[in-house]
Amino acid sequence: MEAHDQVTALSGRDAYRSELTELARHDPRVLCFEADLGGRKHPFAQEHPDRFFNLGIAEATMIDMAAGLASAGYRPFVSTFAPFATLRAAESMKLSMGYLGAGVVVVAPYAGVSGAWFGTTHHCLEDLAVVQSFPGITIAAPYGEQETRAVVRAAAAGSGPFYVRTGRNAAAVSLPGSDEPAGVNWAAPGSSEVCLVSVGEVGTALALEAHAQRPELGHAHLCFVDHASLTAAAEELRSSRYSRFVVVEEHRPTGGVASTLALLMPAVEVVGVNAGMAWPSEGGDHGEVLGQLGLDLAHVLAAV
Repeated sequence: MEAHDQVTALSGRDAYRSELTELARHDPRVLCFEADLGGRKHPFAQEHPDRFFNLGIAEATMIDMAAGLASAGYRPFVSTFAPFATLRAAESMKLSMGYLGAGVVVVAPYAGVSGAWFGTTHHCLEDLAVVQSFPGITIAAPYGEQETRAVVRAAAAGSGPFYVRTGRNAAAVSLPGSDEPAGVNWAAPGSSEVCLVSVGEVGTALALEAHAQRPELGHAHLCFVDHASLTAAAEELRSSRYSRFVVVEEHRPTGGVASTLALLMPAVEVVGVNAGMAWPSEGGDHGEVLGQLGLDLAHVLAAV
């Protein structure tokens, strides 16, 4: 087992809470909103109770309140399940964060099917398609604790709107070079003309497994996946020596990273390995639900 596969790190959502709590010690602008997810031992609530707000299951209201506080000079971070942030509260995200450009940071765990046995109500395979369609919102899909912490720091230092997607409980050590994620992280050069492009927690874990079995494959990791970031990444990918890219992502094919890169790089071949267009029909843990949807190592290697 390679070092980056060892579960010696915090999950994405726990890394977010830890990093935000530390940042708030030095930045009085930082606020933390939760939609009834924090529990009694939320580290931010324990250390900064006057800047922690639990709004319950009122996701759209939470984003609108955060937008108002952002206009007053605060830097609010809002966290709720990915399906509720991007589907239930889509109008507030579109108008407050997109149209008005409010400096709200939405951190959304339970992306993809990481909710597993919680079922379709708690799955979210559409969030990148939804948020990419709102101009001006920076989108990040970090892999591992270090990259998640770096994204939270970048969001806190910035002024514009952010959307950050994480899984549920998966923990991993990030790839080298993740302390300052930007552009394309060339995780492995490879010797063939085929390059894996990994997005998010599941996509990156699968790309690492595939590269371990097929070391001749290149591996490029993307953390920022909004349209502006993908436009810049496409230029870097297009100028590389690779002629075929296999994009691995826990998302539907429609509106995902592969479809965007295919439009941006028409001269090269872009293949997507994703969660497909079916609805999971059975329960199970995260890996079992991914397997039902055809997002596993066998499908990655077949696409290669």
